[in-house]
Amino acid sequence: MAGQGRSLHVATLLTGLLECLGFAGVLFGWASLVFVFKTEHYFEELCEPNVELMSNATKKADCKGQDERFSLIFTLASFMNNFMTFPTGYIFDRFKTTVARLIAIFFYTSATLIIGFISADSATLLFLAMPMLTIGGILFLITNLQIGNLFGKHRSTIITLYNGAFDSSSAVFLIIKLLYEQGITLRASFLFLSVCSVWHLGRTFLLMPRGHIPYPVPPNYSYGLCSRFGTKEKEGRTTEEEKTVEHENRELQPKDLLSAKEESPGPEQQPEVRSFRSCVLSRCFAWHLVWLSLIQLWHYLFIGTLNSLLTNLAGGDRDQVSAYTNAFAITQFFGVLCAPWNGLLMDCLKQRYQKESGKTGLSPSAVALCSAVPSLALTSLLCLGFAICASVPILSLQYTTFILQVVSRSFLYGGNAAFLTLAFPSEHFGKLFGLVMALSAIVSLLQFPIFTLIKGPLQNDPFYVNVTLVLATLLTFVHPFLVYRECRIQKESPSLPE
Repeated sequence: MAGQGRSLHVATLLTGLLECLGFAGVLFGWASLVFVFKTEHYFEELCEPNVELMSNATKKADCKGQDERFSLIFTLASFMNNFMTFPTGYIFDRFKTTVARLIAIFFYTSATLIIGFISADSATLLFLAMPMLTIGGILFLITNLQIGNLFGKHRSTIITLYNGAFDSSSAVFLIIKLLYEQGITLRASFLFLSVCSVWHLGRTFLLMPRGHIPYPVPPNYSYGLCSRFGTKEKEGRTTEEEKTVEHENRELQPKDLLSAKEESPGPEQQPEVRSFRSCVLSRCFAWHLVWLSLIQLWHYLFIGTLNSLLTNLAGGDRDQVSAYTNAFAITQFFGVLCAPWNGLLMDCLKQRYQKESGKTGLSPSAVALCSAVPSLALTSLLCLGFAICASVPILSLQYTTFILQVVSRSFLYGGNAAFLTLAFPSEHFGKLFGLVMALSAIVSLLQFPIFTLIKGPLQNDPFYVNVTLVLATLLTFVHPFLVYRECRIQKESPSLPE
């Protein structure tokens, strides 16, 4: 029985990783798909003849309007990627795994069918399809993150691994681009993605729970293929909770997903749980929102305008643009390899601080919080390096930009989820995660007016915008500094309330 359960856990982990890698975050391979859309003449009617180049027939028209339309679609889709985390998280909390995944499959399949059957004449349907694709993908990620609960102490590593797979899935659009160049139509590729919904359905009913995976996992817990043992699951869960959960006789709720129960005090201490309002109004949450929003804005702006950026730096050379687009998409694939290092870093530091907590007098929650400081600071440093390289108008330097971008982005989202589980009560994780993603989505809307500013008043010269954004990036270092200072205060006065 134990061996069967472990095999099921491993199968769930690997298939979930494949699902995130192949479907969840494909939106962020947008640059590769834009290249194909332009080849298919999408929004080409927005291009205008360039008066200065009328004498040179080999030069193409000024397609500022076309670039702005693609940028607007990506802005809307990336906004939905974050903003819809709050309502989709509620759906997951309220209606549980099976319902959430069926909704994800509906949105994802509908989106791939729309993209597969549209043409240049109906390209405006991309405004509907891309947000739907994004909503389906984020629901796939949310329902898979709970799998980390099956693996105890390695939970942070698995959370960041799944976030890395989410980032790496952007390589799917590169594969579609390469297949397109070999004669495989866009319709055939997206119809294949639609057919994959059969696999999603099978995984939903065979390898995922109907409800939520609790943490810690009770004895005899079963789901999916082993659901016939469900009668034992409830008994085991109750027994385990009596020993580990702060409030007796309470069934583990979805809000305990990804929570740090092993760091919680015992039942005899019964500390008062901070209210959701106090968490949202705290300085720590405010600076975490600034940290996430500014770094994310850089990434969204870079991905959404990459095709235009490469076109300018390459002087309109289509072959060079294609080569650099491929290079960018290939580096994105390695996000799945970069992200777990962030989780490993946090897990190792947490274990180290836990060993020292007896000497320092730090509470378990403070120990967990201190382990997040290096991760936050390293993510900010990586983003700063990425931002500086992206601001230098040298085409060959963009290879370095691509590498720093994928590592920074891999650290960002895994670190965000892990930090919220460590810094705030597990009872509020779902709401805080959804809220911080929704608020950061509003900030991400700035990417379109910034792009319009560069293309219009600044006459395609992003220098002043880049300098401003680089300076703004320096603000992200305030967050790890404040968390570090809080840890120092708790080390000096461990008896103070957290």
